[in-house]
Amino acid sequence: MAVRGAGAVRDEGWLPVTEAGSLPVDRVFAALDSEPAGLTGEEVLRRRARLGPNAVRTHRVSALAVLARQFRSALLGLLLVAATVSYFVGERTDALVIGVILAVSVGFGFGNEYRAERAGAALHDRVRHTAPVIRAGRTGEVDVVDLVPGDVVRLDLGMVVPADLRLTAANRLECDESVLTGESAAVAKDPAPVPAGTPLDDLACCALMGTVVRAGSGVGVVVATAGHTAFGRIAVGLGERQGETEFQRGLRRFSLMLARVAGVLTAVIFVINLVLHRPVIDAVLFSLAIAVGITPQLLPAIVTASLAAGTRSLARRRVLVKRLVCVEDLGNVEVLFTDKTGTLTDGRLSLAETLGPDGHPSDAPLLAGLLANEAATDADGNPMDRALWAAPGAAGQPVAAYRRVALLPFDHQRRRVSVLVDGPDGRILVTKGAAEEVLALCHDVPDAARAVLAERLAGGGRVVAVARRPAPGATTLGPDDERDLSFGGLLVFLDPPKADARAALDRLAGLGVTVKVLTGDHPAVAVRVCQQLGLPVTGVLTGAELAGLDDAALGAAIGRTSVFARVSPEDKARLVRAQRAAGRDVAFLGDGVNDALALHAADIGISVDTGTDVARDAADVLLLEKDLDVLADGVTEGRRIFANTIKYVLMGTSSNFGNMFSAAGASAFLPFLPMLPSQILLNNLIYDLSQVAIPTDRVDADQLARPAHWDLREIRRFMLTFGPLSSLFDFLTFALLLGVLHAGPVEFRTGWFVESLATQTLVVFAIRTHTSPFWRSRPSRPLFAAALAAVAVAWLIPYLPVAGPLGFHPLPVGFLAVLVGLVLAYLALVEFTKRALFASSDLLRPSRRPPEAVRRRRTHRRAARFSTR
Repeated sequence: MAVRGAGAVRDEGWLPVTEAGSLPVDRVFAALDSEPAGLTGEEVLRRRARLGPNAVRTHRVSALAVLARQFRSALLGLLLVAATVSYFVGERTDALVIGVILAVSVGFGFGNEYRAERAGAALHDRVRHTAPVIRAGRTGEVDVVDLVPGDVVRLDLGMVVPADLRLTAANRLECDESVLTGESAAVAKDPAPVPAGTPLDDLACCALMGTVVRAGSGVGVVVATAGHTAFGRIAVGLGERQGETEFQRGLRRFSLMLARVAGVLTAVIFVINLVLHRPVIDAVLFSLAIAVGITPQLLPAIVTASLAAGTRSLARRRVLVKRLVCVEDLGNVEVLFTDKTGTLTDGRLSLAETLGPDGHPSDAPLLAGLLANEAATDADGNPMDRALWAAPGAAGQPVAAYRRVALLPFDHQRRRVSVLVDGPDGRILVTKGAAEEVLALCHDVPDAARAVLAERLAGGGRVVAVARRPAPGATTLGPDDERDLSFGGLLVFLDPPKADARAALDRLAGLGVTVKVLTGDHPAVAVRVCQQLGLPVTGVLTGAELAGLDDAALGAAIGRTSVFARVSPEDKARLVRAQRAAGRDVAFLGDGVNDALALHAADIGISVDTGTDVARDAADVLLLEKDLDVLADGVTEGRRIFANTIKYVLMGTSSNFGNMFSAAGASAFLPFLPMLPSQILLNNLIYDLSQVAIPTDRVDADQLARPAHWDLREIRRFMLTFGPLSSLFDFLTFALLLGVLHAGPVEFRTGWFVESLATQTLVVFAIRTHTSPFWRSRPSRPLFAAALAAVAVAWLIPYLPVAGPLGFHPLPVGFLAVLVGLVLAYLALVEFTKRALFASSDLLRPSRRPPEAVRRRRTHRRAARFSTR
């Protein structure tokens, strides 16, 4: 492949990553007219004005676009056709009723979707996605959408690579490129150029936008942004629409099922009316009304309203979700992987003891701990370093007598930090780290120290060991230098369990959420904390033991293990992926740099607003308090939304199907239409408006006790059980109207209109709960009022001035009294049938989500950070 000259590249302003990978670093800088010290502020502004933001999509909310989407519905198109036909054939009343339905449906859908999109945009604006960038020789945090080609970016563990980069330096850098390739194995990186023509999968000298830093660190120069990146092209190709969640997929499949049922019923009714020699236009309008009547038009609007209301409710509970569908994801959670520190414990480490090599109190380990401290001589750094500096004896230690020469930072493989210092005893190497790791490097550990270590760990203390050795002449440090150490003692820290953690764990258990602990601590410490909080410990595995398990064995081991100790960031991510592969919905809660990989891997990543930048950036949900009780609120809200949506679905599949089946049957033996098209549509409008209050309804505890999922077989069974049951009472009404009252067409239609609206509206009180009898479970006041108002309006219409134009006639008082009895009998039979149906089955888990659907959704989720107004 020919390499372009620098001038050609400058003309375009960016460089394809496949070409940049074959160029030496200095040639890349020259081609981009940049340098290792980065671009100046003025040059950044010029390039951004020319190339635009580093964004692959927008989250701008357009009222016009939202309104236009309302008319994409095939159902609304059907209504529009019906209204037009009615108007031109002289059925002006039908056209007016259909027009009102159109206006209400579009208005309600527009209002809820527009409000939801504005809420989503506001959530997006509250979360900034930044990257460390070198500009004019200074490092600072920059919003990822503000990056331009030529910027120099630093990469750290857990970061999402913010653009296509040509690496200039790499320190054990590895990237997870599964979002592009589908392969979960990490790719090792090296700044050396690759041969021209090397495919994207093998660009070891480049870091690609949207991939995740899985290990190490590095520096790279931005060569391409936005849609010019490999990830950007994929994200743009997927379009603006987010990938389907399981909930949305269930809605789509349910809608297709109803469409097929509506198509069959409509065709049958149309043929029946033609066979009976009724006017073709009447047959067409009646069939269209039946098709409209069987479809729950407000389902999308009710779902959107529920999600938006759930988001606002969670915000009041101090839970911030980044996208509306995250509310539903929270409700699906079955397994929660959580860290220990700060979640199950207070997260405030304090130094409890300093013990010498003989196991007795000594200040010498404290001095070693202060020297082997990545925060050098102040109180910044990780919680353990801060606890050392805050210890009562820290101020009296002669730290100033030592000068640091070299530092080997902590990493999760070694689990220790080492420093080379000059002091009164000459140049020495001091090591501090996980007790078992440090003791393994020492040659003189007394048995008394090992006994004390085991005792403190069993008591729940976090124990760190220190060691040292002379290092004359050494100027640098590497892992191989940590050898032949002399044991210096133990530092014992305390981090007590949270006072309210036990109650929160009990709530999660009551919600059917299995909690598993992932920690870098010693197994004994993690087990002790779990015992103190009453969390059952079914098994313990360490990171070393996980390394010996293949994926199949790991999947089996997770089910019988509740504590995973001494695990690395890669171990955490692998555990999450293995649990997801078993078909479980997985949440991960963490707030550290070492949690970022697992947050990316989970179905829903959860962090706290006090967590590290990379953890907050990787999370889908932010807790404003690191409290499992707050998380339990989120799970409950997600399940409440699903349960209320299912109520509307079950009503639509029972009463709507039953009424339309009755219409088909009545058409076969009546010499007239059983109900006019305008009356069917009016019935449906009043019924649907009464269901707008469903998102406010209460949900019984038994429906929140575990995740519920779509199962079309169960919904179909529900429809085929309660639909004919509704039709049975419709036919009883027909018999009463024709055989007793000798009703004509107008009286017949009025009587059935009143009865059908009463049965299909009031059935919500039986269907909304699994509890028997249903009056033991109180509905929300808005739902109760809306349902009764709908029935009252239907029963009043025949006595109002509009009755004549609508084709209605007042009914005898005796018939209304009998009708009340029929409705009560219907609700009683529904209650009896419901017991048997809910006792034998429920809405159970469907088959696992297709891998491609999961990957598309993850791509969309990753692309959300690269969006702008």
